[in-house]
Amino acid sequence: MPRLTISRAISWLADRHPETVAVRDDHIALTWRELDRRTNRLGRAYAELGVGVDDLVTVALPNSVEFVESCVAIWKLGATPAPLSPRLPSAELAAVFALAAPTLVVGFRPADVPATAAVDPAAATRPTPAPPHHLPAGFVPRPALPDGALPDAAAASWKAPTSSGSTGRPKLILASASAHIDPEGRVAPFIPPRAVQLVSGPLYHSAPFTYAMRGLMTGHTLVILPRFDERRVLAAIADHRVTWAPLVPTVMSRIWRLPADTRAAADLSSLESILHIGSPCAPWLKRAFIGWLGPDRVTEVYAGAESQGLTVISGREWLEHPGSVGRPAGGSEMQVWGADDRPLPAGETGRIMMRRSHGATYRYRGGPPPRPDGWDTLGDLGHLDADGYLYLADRADDLIVTGGVNVYPAEVEGVLEQHPGIRSAVVFGLPDDDLGEVVAALVDVGGGGGAPNEQELLAWLRSRLDPEKRPRRIELSTEPVRDDAGKVRRHRLRARFGARTAAPDHQPGGDAADAGA
Repeated sequence: MPRLTISRAISWLADRHPETVAVRDDHIALTWRELDRRTNRLGRAYAELGVGVDDLVTVALPNSVEFVESCVAIWKLGATPAPLSPRLPSAELAAVFALAAPTLVVGFRPADVPATAAVDPAAATRPTPAPPHHLPAGFVPRPALPDGALPDAAAASWKAPTSSGSTGRPKLILASASAHIDPEGRVAPFIPPRAVQLVSGPLYHSAPFTYAMRGLMTGHTLVILPRFDERRVLAAIADHRVTWAPLVPTVMSRIWRLPADTRAAADLSSLESILHIGSPCAPWLKRAFIGWLGPDRVTEVYAGAESQGLTVISGREWLEHPGSVGRPAGGSEMQVWGADDRPLPAGETGRIMMRRSHGATYRYRGGPPPRPDGWDTLGDLGHLDADGYLYLADRADDLIVTGGVNVYPAEVEGVLEQHPGIRSAVVFGLPDDDLGEVVAALVDVGGGGGAPNEQELLAWLRSRLDPEKRPRRIELSTEPVRDDAGKVRRHRLRARFGARTAAPDHQPGGDAADAGA
């Protein structure tokens, strides 16, 4: 069928599936008819506060039905939702608000929002915007507002997430795609149609937001968890007959660390597939999930928030090409460039470049424009094999050069996470007068018994890593070292630990308070 505005797509789905549940969380479940009518009323409340076509609206709500309702109401006014973590540090929060200049902020208290002028260069000639209106979490529009259909409208950009901030100052990413969708289409060929989708990642992150919202617009039922919990994920799949779930390797590892009898008892009969995204998956963990679920139920995608290109690989392909993240898909082209910005031969490691056949997929506020030739990068290093399969090494910014040897943090993290006492690990470089940099690690050992200490870990690593790759310093944490989207801010860890001496006899300690989002 022809593409509709997101507003009309929601109404179309409500007309055809009025009593089917569209979205649920721990507190409420809404049918398609209820979602359509409630968001019409909510949209009118937003319009009274000045929200109009192509305005940006910041949504800083926890994972919930309320988050989804807010975004749908924004689309119905022809505006663009800009999901944002409420946990951003104050300096980054100020930078994001200066870039976005939102008309409305949903979820923050007024005192939390910095009063800053717009710094988007494109906005320099426009009048300084008025301070945004604020609505707290739990806002309910007055019942007198009508819940009938709103005038049809569509934003030029359907979403405006921020970059993760994992490599520095955040940017606003405005999608090139307008707010239109084919409600009878599929999110992607590798995603089941008319799915029951489990949403366990934070919706303010680009990938969970995109898969959840594109799923909703094409008829998925969303089952939203307030945050990731490995036992709750398994229970939700059984209770709600979930058919597919996007996950990140960090949470896959947490699921795998559950007792074997807990995993064996889980009812996963409804689950058609999982899609893992967000960061490299250690080969041992990938093999474990393929062995548990079967190769036809495990798919991997490599892509970024900007969607400049993507690769896809099935579980069966991965067994034939272990370690690969797949081949280009969705009109994507991939090359690996050397220092001279020229393509390298198959097998040689360099900067991964990508582009889409249909042109730029985004524009930044707070960052450079896309290259005129369309080539772009996520900042990752890797190589292509002779069959066109892509293999990741690590982020260029995260590469550690110690004594002239290149160390890729993802490789060291993958080895550390094989230890049965480690839930997850983050590896980064620290300055060193002699070697330039040395390898350091922050590891999550959980709160249970049997956790290794630093010396035990170093002894365990001796037979598994070359001397240059072994951490000179390991700090232990009982808290997660990554957020539920698998993200971590290595630049903060480097700043936090860099002032200390990276000595082998350092006593472990500290926490992961600054490690996640």
